[in-house]
Amino acid sequence: MTKLYSALWVTKRLYSGITGKVQAQKYVLTKYFQGEPKKTDFKIVEEELPELKDGEILTEAEYLSVDPYMRAYMIGYKLPTDMIGGQVAKIIASRNEKYPVGRYVTGSFGWRTHTIVNTKKRDPNLPLIILPDMPYPNSLALGVLGMPGNTAYFGLKEICKPKEGETVVITGAAGAVGSHVGQIAKILGCRVIGFAGSQEKCDYLEKELGFDRAFNYKTADIRAALKQGAPDRVDCYFDNVGGEISSTIMSYMNKYGRVAVCGSISSYNDPALPKATIVQPALVFKELKVEGFLVGRWYDRWDEGIEMNLKWLQEGKLKYREKVYHGFENMVDALVGMLRGENTGKAVVKVK
Repeated sequence: MTKLYSALWVTKRLYSGITGKVQAQKYVLTKYFQGEPKKTDFKIVEEELPELKDGEILTEAEYLSVDPYMRAYMIGYKLPTDMIGGQVAKIIASRNEKYPVGRYVTGSFGWRTHTIVNTKKRDPNLPLIILPDMPYPNSLALGVLGMPGNTAYFGLKEICKPKEGETVVITGAAGAVGSHVGQIAKILGCRVIGFAGSQEKCDYLEKELGFDRAFNYKTADIRAALKQGAPDRVDCYFDNVGGEISSTIMSYMNKYGRVAVCGSISSYNDPALPKATIVQPALVFKELKVEGFLVGRWYDRWDEGIEMNLKWLQEGKLKYREKVYHGFENMVDALVGMLRGENTGKAVVKVK
């Protein structure tokens, strides 16, 4: 761990004084999604947590994350299963002096109110991080200083590898990842074009985040928008949505262009895959490089991305917005709202 997260505070109060066993609530997925997720696809289950063993901590959720991957990933799980997801949580009891009571951590605990975490037997691909003291909301550990921020950082820099002066196009550009990708591309000296789902979002991208152009994909002629916004064509495409818009963008790319495929949110709720123009002619004749990725590829460099994003944030080079939903009982509404594009920036749920 680097200095950002290496400070480990020692406390005499290893156990918080909680007496009795804690009642936790969690979401259990009982039906595979058909179209949009529904509350009837889940059950909220209450479970009694045992007392802590040596090396364990008890956390209480403060913020829970809702992300597009949740809609796509759950089809691969055997039901019933606990709902996946990241959260920021407060340590309320501890049997490990390196994780003192009162500190906050972020981890992939799922949609649950309380979690017992064995700090000595963690999956190395699911990092457990103590939040540093910082003048920002804790929720940023689920956004610009968390998984979406690292998705943007590594996906753009390691796959697209943009050079100064090149043109970068981003779909889903007003979301947690897309808005971050565009700002990094501007920091690197690129021309940045974004596609988002409303004029309000496009105004935000241009006027607040510094995108060179932003277009409402629902109303714009995509090819005409590309000719207007990217007169020298496209060198790098960060694809968050898939579908016909991606086929059009790839056909408008320069030779040796690079495409980072992060997601395909345009089809996540569709019962059948939509048809789109084939991309193979563009891939062959323009000799494009297209690569899909999961951010877990860079878990061994996790702190690198967090520290760089924090540095840019402190320097005023990165801005962010959050869509905050309220109440543990509203997790499904938040997930559906995010998939519908209600959010500008990161969507999170404040548990209480």
